[in-house]
Amino acid sequence: MPQFRQIIDEARAILPFTGAGISTECGIPDFRSPGGMWTKNRPIPFDEFLASQEARNESWRRRFAMGDEFGNAKPGRGHRALASLYRAGKVPAVVTQNIDNLHQASGIAPEHVVELHGNTTYALCMDCQQRYELSWVRSRMEAGNGCAPDCTACGGYITTATISFGQAMPDTAMRQAEALLLSCDLFLAIGSSLVVWPAAGFPLMAKRNGARLIIVNREPTDFDDIADLVVRGDIGTVFEPFVDDGSSTDVHRL
Repeated sequence: MPQFRQIIDEARAILPFTGAGISTECGIPDFRSPGGMWTKNRPIPFDEFLASQEARNESWRRRFAMGDEFGNAKPGRGHRALASLYRAGKVPAVVTQNIDNLHQASGIAPEHVVELHGNTTYALCMDCQQRYELSWVRSRMEAGNGCAPDCTACGGYITTATISFGQAMPDTAMRQAEALLLSCDLFLAIGSSLVVWPAAGFPLMAKRNGARLIIVNREPTDFDDIADLVVRGDIGTVFEPFVDDGSSTDVHRL
């Protein structure tokens, strides 16, 4: 921990890259671990969502079941610590694989949160990009015997503003993330298994550009050997010393 603190203190521009592990403290399980979401429900591929009304119905049913179970989630110590570093000017932005909006809820401005996999707290029409609130989708499903509604503007399919299995990564978010990692002097990988490409290659890109690399994760990753420091332990405990008393912990509804 003294070495961890020293590297944080010495850094001028820290780029945190967060995965599901930072949100498990908040009551949101990860995807791959035993008991994770994917061990309970097979992910619905993007092409299946497009081809089947039943798949669209099931996708929305799972989304609302997840909201009912994890709806009281609020930022954990890891989120709040990054928000503290953000307010201190050490963290210009956060790149995340998470879709839970907890970085924004911790006090980081939405324009400074790069969401590689989107955001599950609202919905979009896949064709015209019309925005819908989840409450509207849910009320229409309840009125329609569980049938997912289509866009009222163009008739397109409505989905949460997230990236599905088999769907291309968002170009804008990827370009933003790459620009940030090329300007940081410390890349901080937190709670990510670092196996989902192309984002998993970010630590290597940062190292090749001269940044130091710290990996904070409970399990080993493929990039541990090139890291300047690997921290094994509970993410909330590791980052708790960086939480200031002004951190926001407002409840955010999934």
